[in-house]
Amino acid sequence: MDLQNDEMTRRLREMCDGSVSAFDTFYACYFPFVMQVACRLVGERMEAEDICHEVFLEVLRRGQDYDPSRGSIKAWLAVMTRSRSLDRLRRKARLQYPGDEALRRDAVDEEGSGENEALSRLEREALRTAIYGLPEPQKKAIMGSYFALQTQREMAEAWSVPIGTVKSWVRYGLNNLRKQLEKQGWGEPLEGGNEHERASRR
Repeated sequence: MDLQNDEMTRRLREMCDGSVSAFDTFYACYFPFVMQVACRLVGERMEAEDICHEVFLEVLRRGQDYDPSRGSIKAWLAVMTRSRSLDRLRRKARLQYPGDEALRRDAVDEEGSGENEALSRLEREALRTAIYGLPEPQKKAIMGSYFALQTQREMAEAWSVPIGTVKSWVRYGLNNLRKQLEKQGWGEPLEGGNEHERASRR
């Protein structure tokens, strides 16, 4: 029996009933954990702090729905934090990066089997997650190059940086992307492409 989880479950019920002291205890216990999860996903402390506030507000709204038989409070908070973090990353990408709609669109082989379609969607979701986890310069360079079909010269002019800088962002972004995809068990979906596409990135 997890005595801490039992105690914090009781605190959760009390804070949802309006107890300020119960909220303070619950917050002090779980804030470091939620912050760690958010930081790992979004990579920016200020963003992670905002996500933490959102998560604890959601806890106040949904605390009565928590069921100890389905998992620990930490697991419940981790799922909530991951969902909030990915929502924020996707929202940020849609606002800041050209080509996001192409990235978000499900890859569907109309003539393929249902298994092929499901696999394609899983691959694209893995790619989306990996790209959202890149550092900002690498992320926008990959998005612009592969999904908005911008040339590296166009990106350099738009961002007022040397073209060599854009080339570096793309190169390091691809290396980081491959590492993340390998950890997820996928290959290299951005490899290859026809000659026109490769030329457009020069």
